[in-house]
Amino acid sequence: MDIVTIHNVKKYFGKGPRQVRAIDGVSLSIEKSRFTAIVGASGSGKTTLLNLIGGLYEPTEGTVIVDGIDLSVLTEEQLTIFRRRKVGFVFQDYNLVPELTIRENILFPLALDDSCPDQMFFAQIVEALGLKEQLDRFPYMLSGGGQQCTAIARALITKPSVVLADEPTGSFDARTSQNVAGLLKMTAETFHQTLIMITHNQELAQLADRVVRLQDGRVVPSAAP
Repeated sequence: MDIVTIHNVKKYFGKGPRQVRAIDGVSLSIEKSRFTAIVGASGSGKTTLLNLIGGLYEPTEGTVIVDGIDLSVLTEEQLTIFRRRKVGFVFQDYNLVPELTIRENILFPLALDDSCPDQMFFAQIVEALGLKEQLDRFPYMLSGGGQQCTAIARALITKPSVVLADEPTGSFDARTSQNVAGLLKMTAETFHQTLIMITHNQELAQLADRVVRLQDGRVVPSAAP
């Protein structure tokens, strides 16, 4: 069963001779509860595609359907609720709230939705990400890797339908990168989530069930076996 369906999507920035065709006619289906890695050179459109799936960008043309919802028909308020309940984001720059503790940052999406956390799941993810002893600290007190772990925990805490991760292991050494990617994969499998991850790390991409390659805003067909 496909949880993400993208049909002939284009996303252009600017107009005239300086127009940038970040995504230039992508059609793609992503299966539910699968781990998909999106790879490609810098400027190939990876982050733009991720933002289209997450409802952060509106396509210039085409449709994006996530968990049966056509994002083009949603109002801004509905898109906000959709992102909060259906999508877990892991950004390159963490996007943590500096005034909140690590615990509060992780639970922030649930607080926005007035939902109670699954305490057992919370304990599992903070233990796995090495945050158990950091929960009462503030983001500035943690290393970049610790802040990224917090961002990953925050993305997972709502058990979203889709987790979108943009270079989630960029602050880690090779061993920790493998551990974090493995945790993301395990969580997606355990809680039937769909994980879509952008990475430049070919070794991490090989952990995925499927690898999608972008070049110049288009999907590169897989080589024949």
